[in-house]
Order: sequence, then structure tokens, then C-alpha cells
Amino acid sequence: MRAHLVQTDIVWEDKPENRRRAASMLHGVEIDAGDLIVLPEMFDTGFSLNVDQTHDEGDGARWLSDLARSHKACVVGGLTVRDEIGMGRNRALCVGHNGETLAQYEKLHPFSYGREGERFVGGERIVVFPWKYAEGAPPLLVQPTVCYDLRFPELYRAGRRAGAELILVIANWPSARTSHWRALLVARAIENQAYVIGVNRCGSDPHLAYDGASMVVGPRGETLCDAGESEGVHSVAIDAPSVRAWREEFPAWRDARTDLLPHQGRDGRVRLDTIAGTPRDTP
Repeated sequence: MRAHLVQTDIVWEDKPENRRRAASMLHGVEIDAGDLIVLPEMFDTGFSLNVDQTHDEGDGARWLSDLARSHKACVVGGLTVRDEIGMGRNRALCVGHNGETLAQYEKLHPFSYGREGERFVGGERIVVFPWKYAEGAPPLLVQPTVCYDLRFPELYRAGRRAGAELILVIANWPSARTSHWRALLVARAIENQAYVIGVNRCGSDPHLAYDGASMVVGPRGETLCDAGESEGVHSVAIDAPSVRAWREEFPAWRDARTDLLPHQGRDGRVRLDTIAGTPRDTP
């Protein structure tokens, strides 16, 4: 199966144009049933803090669902949603090939340096969901995350403990820190012996420039794709058995001292949605 990374120059706060652009970019791409399509964080608005203007009223979610059905593929894309008190949630919506919602993950770490926390509330749950890429094959367990989350390795350790085999990072990661982006994607892959797919935007918005640099990193830390700075769809083969084989050959996770490194919420309780079911390889 393959993952298709949609690296686009997002038009500021223009939902119809950004959806049109993404659909146009995917037109003509060879996408097989069961493949994975990944769009950036806030793919149809850009990284805007104007929650009243940019929040999704259901049309963005329907568009992602229609996209999944049209390609018979799993789709992940970023949207802004608004809660009952008017605060934003930075969501990664994960949709199955029949258009059904597989998971909704909300960014745990609002980007305080960029003042995201003034208009957005962080999520409360870690999510792992099954990517059913082929009939009869065991699904690949996927952990979706968003942008600034990438700087917090404990989030990915918790996902690994829940069985995550592929990590997704959708982003609007600025060019000033592209070197961090590349290094952290590789680090998360090596630490967790997992595939890592990072999908970033390119171009610019009224405030920042973006280098793109969407990447796929294999479970041994090898770079399988670096998309560079331009718009485009980059398709990369994902070999699910290779993750499991590498973990069996080099079982570093079994040596982790998880007893000394608890993953707790602010109230002392772990919050973990293992939508996929029973975790794998949990000590």
C-alpha cells in the first residue's frame, strides 16, 4: 500500500479554493483502494487564529469524507473546530475508505510561542486507529498528531505503548525551524521503531514562510521521501510487515523503564483512546 502526501501552498482563509486545489492536485495520481491520503494541518484555511472565521461547520468534514469515498482511500486532514464557549480545537480528522469517521484527534499542545493557546484549547486524548489497507491483512495501527506535538516525545511513547506502528504529523511548520522538523521526524521514527509521515505546507501566509519538507521516515530511521519546497503529491510505499519484523529483530522497547517514566494527565490519570483495540507489544 502507499501513502500520498499532499504538500500544498494553502491560500489564507479560503476554504473553497484550498479544497479545489487539493482535489486538483490529487486528480490523475494513481491511488489504489485502501491507500492513505494525508493533507496538512488546517489544510483549508492555513494556520489562522481567527476561529470565528475558520471553524468548520461540517462542510470540511463532509469534503474529506467525499474525498475518501471517491478514491476508496483512508484520508487524514486538519480542520479547525469550535467548542461551546467559542474556543478552537486543532483537529486531525481521520476518515475511512467508505467515508466513515475512524478517529478525531485534537492537538494536545497549542503552540504558545505563536499564541495559539489564546484561541485554541489543547486536546485531552491520545488516539490510535486502524488503517485497513487490504482485505485479509492485519491493519496498520496509526497515531495522528499535529505540528507542535512533534516536540514532545512522551506523546509518541504513549502511542507506541498502545501499538502505534505509523505516526502521522500534519503541520504548518515554518521555514525558520525546518531543520528541527526534519531531525524530530527522524528521531520519532528511531525511538519508536515506527514509520513516520510528516505532511507540511509550503509557500507563505500573511505572517510566515514554509519550506514544505514533507517526509516519510522508515522504522530504522531511513528517509524514504523528502518532498522539498514545492507543491506536489508524493506517493511512497509503506511496508507494514517491516515494522513488525524490525521490532522483533531489535526489540529495544522491551528494555524501556516505563515504571520510572509514567505518562500522566494533570489529574494524575492516563488518557488514552486505543480505538484499534488491544495494544501490541505492551510490556
